[in-house]
Amino acid sequence: MSDPAIELFGVGVTRGGRRVIEALSLQIARGSLTGLLGPSGCGKSTLMRAIVGVQARVSGTVRVLGHAAGDSTLRPRIGYVTQAPSVYGDLSVRENLRYFARLVDAPPARVGEVLETVGLTGRESQVVNSLSGGEQARVSLATAMLHRPDLLILDEPTVGLDPVLREDLWSTFRGLAEAGATLLISSHVMDEAAECDELLLMRDGALLAQTTPQALREQTGKQDLGGAFLAIIRREGA
Repeated sequence: MSDPAIELFGVGVTRGGRRVIEALSLQIARGSLTGLLGPSGCGKSTLMRAIVGVQARVSGTVRVLGHAAGDSTLRPRIGYVTQAPSVYGDLSVRENLRYFARLVDAPPARVGEVLETVGLTGRESQVVNSLSGGEQARVSLATAMLHRPDLLILDEPTVGLDPVLREDLWSTFRGLAEAGATLLISSHVMDEAAECDELLLMRDGALLAQTTPQALREQTGKQDLGGAFLAIIRREGA
């Protein structure tokens, strides 16, 4: 794979005296939409933090866009959305976006664009704490998109969203990838795997497979991707 966006070589993470990721190696192509899938607690969020460069006790090598993970030159090139909303609850949606737009030197017009993208047009004046959990997650996503990052790391961005908005967001993610951005999106909902170019299937801190939706179906003989993932798990445990 030439000039990958993300490279991991023998990466391990120790947390609380326990090894939660062990000897993980992979590469992710630039301009791809990659799904990081697996059950809750399998290490997805820990792996994402290692890629962003904010995870402690990481061994091995993590390179992102040609630099060591956490390098200061990467800050304006990465958008990162955690599972918990990372915005100010006592400010309005508009105030949050205007504040973060100034931090990343985004033009004022960009605020309206990202609001439309995440389906929050008309909610600009609402205080974030008055929004639902899903709406707060969408505000966090909007802040991460303000500076048009080269790499978007999204940890469970569709949790709590209705099916229509989930479909709209995946269409947005696809458009960003087609425009050249690289997206790594975690989920424990296997239905969303079909939206991805590539899949990273994790369980218990290990990478079970790096594949595509179609290759996973062919490998397991199952059209349902949830069933295909279970077949991989059973095969690994055999």
